[in-house]
Amino acid sequence: MTHVTPFLWFDQQAEEAVHYYIATFKNAAITDIVRYGEGGMGVPGTVMTISFELDGQPFTALNGGPTYQINPAVSFVIHCADQAEVDHYWERLGDGGKPGPCGWVEDRFGVTWQVVPDELIALLADPAPERAERVTKAMLAMGKLDIPTLRRARDEV
Repeated sequence: MTHVTPFLWFDQQAEEAVHYYIATFKNAAITDIVRYGEGGMGVPGTVMTISFELDGQPFTALNGGPTYQINPAVSFVIHCADQAEVDHYWERLGDGGKPGPCGWVEDRFGVTWQVVPDELIALLADPAPERAERVTKAMLAMGKLDIPTLRRARDEV
């Protein structure tokens, strides 16, 4: 069975980042660690790759040096059931990072996350175009997405 695993390139922060993510997500675990050996590109014994899962999604992080940098061209969407989840992920991932617009937040390691309530899709797909437009306008003015505010925007008269 073929599946896709996101592969994150860090300078030397892969292990620190993974431990941070494991502490942030409820269903998370480290699944494997490979260390540099003699003659490798890294210091022998240090983490080369660390495999982990967040809510069943496998990831691999690499300590690959400064050759490549993570950027917001790739982001990960966190589907949140309610405002409490939105608040948790926004605050946790934003700690030491940079908040962005429309639910986007860059964490302290440079990885970009979209913290999105599941309800947002239904609000944006409202069959009444003027209601969906009000939701869109409200969303575009937000950093962290706020479900009650989005609902009020939909229901304005």
